Amino acid sequence: MSTFLAPPGPAPSLTATKAAHRAANQAAAGAIKTNGKADDEFRTYDQESTPERVVDHYRKMRSGQTVEFVGRMQDKFHFDGVTGEGRRQMTIEEAFEELESYVDASDPDLDLPNKIHLLQTAEGIRKAGHPEWLQVTGLLHDMGKIMFLWGTNEDGMNGHDPKGDQWALGGDTFVVGCALPGAAVFPEFNELNEDMQDGRYNTPCGKYEPHCGLDNLDMAWGHDEYMYRMLVANKVPLPKEGLDMIRYHSCYPWHDKGEYKHLLLPEDEETLEWVKLFNQFDLYTKDEDNVINVDDVWVYYAGLLKKFGLGGKLWW
Repeated sequence: MSTFLAPPGPAPSLTATKAAHRAANQAAAGAIKTNGKADDEFRTYDQESTPERVVDHYRKMRSGQTVEFVGRMQDKFHFDGVTGEGRRQMTIEEAFEELESYVDASDPDLDLPNKIHLLQTAEGIRKAGHPEWLQVTGLLHDMGKIMFLWGTNEDGMNGHDPKGDQWALGGDTFVVGCALPGAAVFPEFNELNEDMQDGRYNTPCGKYEPHCGLDNLDMAWGHDEYMYRMLVANKVPLPKEGLDMIRYHSCYPWHDKGEYKHLLLPEDEETLEWVKLFNQFDLYTKDEDNVINVDDVWVYYAGLLKKFGLGGKLWW
């Protein structure tokens, strides 16, 4: 597995304003949703009512996301530890253009291009009064799906074919290297993962020490981990809270179901709080009727990206 740069520290003003951000989130909680769906109508996964493309996605994801596979993907998508060099240089706008035709095969709630979902998330965060770094986090959080440019069907990263395998691009993540949780969606697929027949990995702790901490766990490979590594490699000045939101927002067994407590540190509780804050916007603004006029809002976000050092070419 590849070595990796440490992320930048928190923004200087962050600690003093956390309480205000939490208060703003609580005040806005009832207004985040952009449709009339009840909470239990989001993220409904069962083999009877969930689209077959989603069921098949999770069947292949649970089977293919092993310790060995994650290690290979960490090496494949390595960024140079000194220069940050990756595979290709692009601006954020150019990356958005590449993502224009990509639709997430794992998502039962949305059939819109990712750019629209990212703008929906960022606009929801902005309208709720959250700070600029959090708006940028919302805008960027799913852009790691750009991996499809270098992916293959065998690696679960075929975004070129509407029916291609995407099980290493999107979907709920989980920790690899320890027992798969029963709280994962479609838990009946857990037994398909070969690590669950390996005594090194099929126990509650597996290859980890108890309470080793969230940042020391290997997640199933996907757009979250890739985008986190890309932002760190490019030295983007988001606070750790924003980087954590991007890195862990798809790990629903952890942040939604309370799994992995035996592997966490006390400070991971605060990370959990921030990820939960972010995920309200990620989930509740997904709506085909939540119309975003890209031309109207892009001028604002282009200025914001420039402010955070994201206005030029970046390594991807």
